[in-house]
Amino acid sequence: MKQQQQPHAVVIGGGIGGLAAAIGLHRTGWRVTVIERAPSLEPVGAGIGLAPNAQRALDVLGLGDRVRELGAWQGRIGMRARNGRWLVRTDATEAERVYGGTLVMLHRATLIDLLVSALPEEALRTGAGARLADPGSTGRRAVVTTEGGDIEADLVVGADGINSTVRATLFPAHPKPAYAGFTAWRFIGPAPARAFAPHETWGRGGVWGTQPLKDGRVYAYATAWLPEGGRAPDGEKAELTRRFADWHDPIPELLAAVEPDAVLRNDVRYLAKPLDVFHRGRVALVGDAAHAMTPSLGQGGNQAIEDGVVLAHHMARVAGPAPDADLASVTGPSATASVASFADRAPFSDPEASADPAASPCPAAFAELSAGLAAYSAARVPRTTEVVRRAARASRFTHLTSAPLVAVRDTLVAAASRLGPDLLLRSFSSIADWRPPQPPYAAGTATGAPARSVRAPDAGTAGRQIGDGR
Repeated sequence: MKQQQQPHAVVIGGGIGGLAAAIGLHRTGWRVTVIERAPSLEPVGAGIGLAPNAQRALDVLGLGDRVRELGAWQGRIGMRARNGRWLVRTDATEAERVYGGTLVMLHRATLIDLLVSALPEEALRTGAGARLADPGSTGRRAVVTTEGGDIEADLVVGADGINSTVRATLFPAHPKPAYAGFTAWRFIGPAPARAFAPHETWGRGGVWGTQPLKDGRVYAYATAWLPEGGRAPDGEKAELTRRFADWHDPIPELLAAVEPDAVLRNDVRYLAKPLDVFHRGRVALVGDAAHAMTPSLGQGGNQAIEDGVVLAHHMARVAGPAPDADLASVTGPSATASVASFADRAPFSDPEASADPAASPCPAAFAELSAGLAAYSAARVPRTTEVVRRAARASRFTHLTSAPLVAVRDTLVAAASRLGPDLLLRSFSSIADWRPPQPPYAAGTATGAPARSVRAPDAGTAGRQIGDGR
């Protein structure tokens, strides 16, 4: 019997989502090539918060425990008003009870290094641009053009970020990402002299967050409702100082200590109109390329990791035996009808391709790939669309500019916290308690909070972390 050739996946983009997808595909039997145009895999950004949903996905990749060792949240945390008054306070124990896990805060570079360590060295190509030349179809492989020549692939993963050229090639008529109305600053700096409780502070038209890292430094982020495209003539540290130096401690001390060139600024944009599907031909989109969102729930990188694990789950059938979990464990009882719907939205077959099965080297594998990509879209589009929507709504809620509305908001949040200490935490649980489509878990996390529908109603935005950034 002739042995099936190992399928080849090309991942365009070496960020969090692309690396997660590459690891998942590698672990399920694919040969993987990750192409990153930057000369090295140095992430743009500062810190990232990994919620329990992303940690469970990392468990499937064999990395969950290693992440938890790097910075699990300890002690109390909460939300504050500009003057320092606590609006909401909770602790790691309560969050673990509600979510089935707690938050891990770490440097983005640390996470990238961890993901890279799970891939063969030969899988990574840096300093190389890549362009999707042909998405492929039933009878032909996809083609990726690089400076070193064209690469044929059984699967292409578009993980090239918010300004994705892969997305533009697949869906040229789709609207580009829209400005969310606010800009964001981030930095990592020395810790203040006095210990502090991690917090996010809501002001009038702006937000500040301060989170300690395990290495003794502090990750801080801030946002402000501003016109698009602005830059401070005297530097972004000076701009932050003007806007936030009169907020509560330890914010002034952090601003005084940070080096000016450590402050990053970017306008926040997101895909206001969601894609109908995340695949076309032999190409799948992950992360910001598929569903760029505002950072107001701290879920951008978390959802990208979920994408990678779910995509690899559905691609495992192409590389070898099907995984143990059935399709219903990913998409619910109506999985078959749902997948068929997503297959219809992005038909796998090219109408110009030959209908003769003999025209392709392995017709069965092509059929499995088609079904797997449709299942991926069916699993991911509804969930990420809802997370994008909720993140945009949270952004508006935290960036109110009317003083009377800010006062009402703060009063309502504080009152809700007093009436039900875990009420606001539970508003985030339909995101944080997500479970991967299949085992194994690297840690004993299989007994977390029971899964809930992602469409559970909001009761606020407690538990969110803007630390996820882009």
